[in-house]
Amino acid sequence: MPVNNIEIQNLTKGKLPSLPFANIKKEILGEEFELSLVFVNNARSKNLNNKYRGKNKPTNILSFPLSKTVGEIFIAPEVARKDAPKFELNFDQFITRLFIHGLLHLDGMEHSSKMEEKEAKFMKRFGF
Repeated sequence: MPVNNIEIQNLTKGKLPSLPFANIKKEILGEEFELSLVFVNNARSKNLNNKYRGKNKPTNILSFPLSKTVGEIFIAPEVARKDAPKFELNFDQFITRLFIHGLLHLDGMEHSSKMEEKEAKFMKRFGF
């Protein structure tokens, strides 16, 4: 694992936003947590979403805890780009929010108003 135990892979043809992924991960999950962050195309997102959630469509993010200290996050930039305006965020802001959202799931949080409050707190902390 590279710096801060985060490995980032881009399996899309697009350029990734230059965001402080390692710093955000360290802040939320700590330095010891091993994270794989993978950017995937819509077909891969749809396949994973169908296989693990029974939903036959691409989704903007999926997170998978593999153990208490290891996890994976898959983000589909094409879906995120389409979804960002619904949240009144630009692409970089929305990718950041999705990443924070996935990290909070890996930290054991479920969807709730408390989770939304934490997302907002971390967005603010990282300048969004």
